[in-house]
Amino acid sequence: MQVSEPQDDQRAPAPVRRLRADQARRVADLIRHQIHAGAFGDVLPSEQQLAAEHDASRNTVREALTLLKDEGLIDRLPKVGTRVAARKYDHGLDALLGLQETFQGHGTVRNEVRAALRISAPPAVARRLGLAAGARVVYLERLRYLAELPLSLDLTYLTPEIGDQVLDHDLASTDIFVLLEQISGQRLGSADLSLEAVAADPHTAATLDVPAAAPLLMLERLTRLDDGTPVDLEFIRMRGDRITMRGNLTRTNPEWKVI
Repeated sequence: MQVSEPQDDQRAPAPVRRLRADQARRVADLIRHQIHAGAFGDVLPSEQQLAAEHDASRNTVREALTLLKDEGLIDRLPKVGTRVAARKYDHGLDALLGLQETFQGHGTVRNEVRAALRISAPPAVARRLGLAAGARVVYLERLRYLAELPLSLDLTYLTPEIGDQVLDHDLASTDIFVLLEQISGQRLGSADLSLEAVAADPHTAATLDVPAAAPLLMLERLTRLDDGTPVDLEFIRMRGDRITMRGNLTRTNPEWKVI
């Protein structure tokens, strides 16, 4: 008697019905990438051209462009078409650089120094910087501009040995990283960092010229000298509409493998 093999494993998976909103999100991601990569210049192709390129309906493309308009990335004007409203600047995650070094070639970075003083270190700061409880640290608050565009609000805590000397230098036009290396006579070696999205509180929103509750990139960074000494603890709020974090990651040997 001939026994037929089960056919279940040979069946093609049933197609999943996708909502247009899902398709629009996918197309928006691809168009956003093309804008950041400079694929379009200042003016985007027509809806018909984008629909053909992304194998989508014009209604899906129109919905995708609406998502990008709501992000503030594009403008849509009658008889003009779809234009890039604001380009983002890349901020690397795989190199330890100051803001001036990061945006070299894009314009002049300047700092509005809002605070520069000696304070008693909060316990959490003292622990991160390896200081005794109640130790004095130098606290800096700077609003950082690229040309006339406010990009970030930086709150910085420096160890006293170096921080006291930092106060004697020009903080309006010099990166702290440059001063740390000049004063210590060492290169900066490494940093621990975390990055998360936070909503702009009303005061920060007004300071950075963004709407209240606008998404910000919150970077917390503890920087050490080349000998491992922690010297700089920063809390940096960056405009999410003008900065994109990018890095180049290498995969290490995985602990498990698919056989």
